[in-house]
Amino acid sequence: MFRNQYDTDVTTWAPAGRLFQVEYAMEAVKQGSAAIGLRSKTHVVLACVNKASSELSSHQKKIFKADDHIGVAIAGLTADGRVLCRYMRNECINYSYTYESQLPVGRLVVQLADKAQVCTQRSWKRPYGVGLLVGGLDESGAHLYYNCPSGNYFEYQAFAIGSRSQAAKTYLERKFESFMESSRDDLVKDALFALRETLQGEKLTSSICTISVLGVGEAFHILEQETVQALINEFEIVGEERPADPAEDTAAPDASSGAGAGDQGTPADQGVAPMDI
Repeated sequence: MFRNQYDTDVTTWAPAGRLFQVEYAMEAVKQGSAAIGLRSKTHVVLACVNKASSELSSHQKKIFKADDHIGVAIAGLTADGRVLCRYMRNECINYSYTYESQLPVGRLVVQLADKAQVCTQRSWKRPYGVGLLVGGLDESGAHLYYNCPSGNYFEYQAFAIGSRSQAAKTYLERKFESFMESSRDDLVKDALFALRETLQGEKLTSSICTISVLGVGEAFHILEQETVQALINEFEIVGEERPADPAEDTAAPDASSGAGAGDQGTPADQGVAPMDI
């Protein structure tokens, strides 16, 4: 895992122009449980897989509310994600108190990226080991951003991060062209289908996933467990396969190969890391 003398400090450049400590933080995101985000013109849906470190313990919360118009799903080191979400809530409260209006989503994402970038340029700090999917709604419409530990941020129509997320990305890439015109319920359905792709055959139930929704006339909220289970049953996700079509048949091998790439060689049955990511 260690790469000679070039990975002992976050400010040390390797001859190839790489910062290995930043890459290790990005690897921590890949090891976390999957998180998925989708958006249409009017709604944003965030979903995540709940994984407990033990049968005796509860799972860590992976979806947080920053404001009525902004929600966050995380993958990686949960403690880092919790701290960053608290920072986002403070920024939203301060902006609302000062300007008596809601903080634009893009501005908050830039502030979050700047905060993450500082940790890549100070020898006494370490990068945040968490990736954040930030979904929000403002005057310019619905938005979905991904904030990386490196300080980069990207806006997406749909995206997935975390363990075995490549399988979900393959599904989203096949469907994303219809997302802009999708209804709220259709987005939730596609989020559940994408989540199922990350489970590799494990039965999808409301106890192992969390779904949140925000949109026009609908403040950010997490769906109740009973509601999610009813949606799973309604869409026949449990025990039913989607109707096969030529596009999915041709893309199926890519999804399986992509899932292996996203795991970085991690066995499917490997337990959660001691830091509970």
